[in-house]
Amino acid sequence: MSKKDADNSLDSIVALCKRRGFVFPSSEIYDGFTAVYDFGPYGVELANNIKKEWWRAMTQLRDDIVGLDAAIFMSPKVWQASGHVKGFSDPLTECRQCHSRLRLDTLLEEAGILADEKMSEEEINNIFENNKSKIKCPNCGSSDFTPGKNFNLLVQSNLGNFTGDWSKEPVYLRGETCQGIYVNYKNVLNSTRVKIPFGIAQIGKAFRNEITTRQFIFRTREFEQMEMQYFVKPGDDMKYFEQWRQTRWQFYLDLGIKEKNLQWHKHENLVFYAQEAYDIEYKFPFGFKELEGVHARGDYDLSVHSQSSGIDLDYLDPISNEKYIPHIIETSAGVGRTFLAILTESYREERVGEELRTVLALPSKLAPIKIAIFPLLKNKPELVVRAREIFDFLKLNWRCEFDDNGNIGKRYRRQDEIGTPYCVTVDFDTLEKGEVTVRERDSMQQTKIKVENIKKYFQDKF
Repeated sequence: MSKKDADNSLDSIVALCKRRGFVFPSSEIYDGFTAVYDFGPYGVELANNIKKEWWRAMTQLRDDIVGLDAAIFMSPKVWQASGHVKGFSDPLTECRQCHSRLRLDTLLEEAGILADEKMSEEEINNIFENNKSKIKCPNCGSSDFTPGKNFNLLVQSNLGNFTGDWSKEPVYLRGETCQGIYVNYKNVLNSTRVKIPFGIAQIGKAFRNEITTRQFIFRTREFEQMEMQYFVKPGDDMKYFEQWRQTRWQFYLDLGIKEKNLQWHKHENLVFYAQEAYDIEYKFPFGFKELEGVHARGDYDLSVHSQSSGIDLDYLDPISNEKYIPHIIETSAGVGRTFLAILTESYREERVGEELRTVLALPSKLAPIKIAIFPLLKNKPELVVRAREIFDFLKLNWRCEFDDNGNIGKRYRRQDEIGTPYCVTVDFDTLEKGEVTVRERDSMQQTKIKVENIKKYFQDKF
């Protein structure tokens, strides 16, 4: 796909999201707020369905993983111990011509030069200096940049600070959700029947003062993570790491993503405590980018919190009587990135006669609306009343929508763009013969169904 086609594809998805109520720019009436977005009526349903599938896969279908919902605000000591206060940073450079602030590692990557945020400031600046001629500012085309400097991504708050000086009592919005799991590891161990190996799963908001904010909801300053930390016996790391790689890859196939649009990216420049790290990448309109990380983190996280807090976080093996700090396998995915991947995967534009039909071919389990119910004519009270009765009946089991606005063709097209798998039309045959017309989104085929059989019909579909 050419860059122009890619841009057009992303622009089409962004336009659909705004037009059909999936995603809105935050604070739009005040000209918006950079890299912050709101999920609209259909967007929140799609996001909730994604989270529901992840939670089901992680907790409902497994007996070795429990859930958690840790607070967004945590003691500042958590972030000091984890290294975030000093080391949670990205390399920042500024274009001297247009004064755009940019991520240095991203600029290098886009120029085909291997670099990442884990390099030291000196290392990445040396690479930058040697390749300046290949690097252009994406906003003005200049190659005149300031040297890179590390920029901390933690977002400060004044919660509980009454001094007016944030530097005296710094509090942070959490930069990642996993720290809430680590500091609750002992609580979970003591209050449940879990035994090594076991996992703790969490879905929650995180915040980062990102330097580069582009590509719609792919990189935002407020986002939601779906993370699972799996605690294992030292030495078993790689066994479980490979198992989780396979499991997480299959999850995206089960969501309807084609395997050709996924790839693995192996991290070559590991952080000092990591044993192995891979990303699942998806082919977004702007290229293959990270969808989920699967990392073998060793015992670093529990060790630093044990040392800093003075609390013993050893695990006592009930069989061998051996004590040890568990090692951790992490899986971490973003709700927004998964949301965008699903939209990209499902978006279709197809010619139907002289008309261009836009369709979100969402899997039924992810579709915001499962069934739309229409009266054929809104000016026929008897049709409207019967359609309402069927709507009230079906909504007890599925997320439904009642729509009587515009002609049937326009209503079909609207539901196609929302991703609704089935539409039910109540017409005069409904009154005379007790039959409704069910229209399937992808094939556009229409089937007559007896009203008394409609629940069974959809139970077989969903």
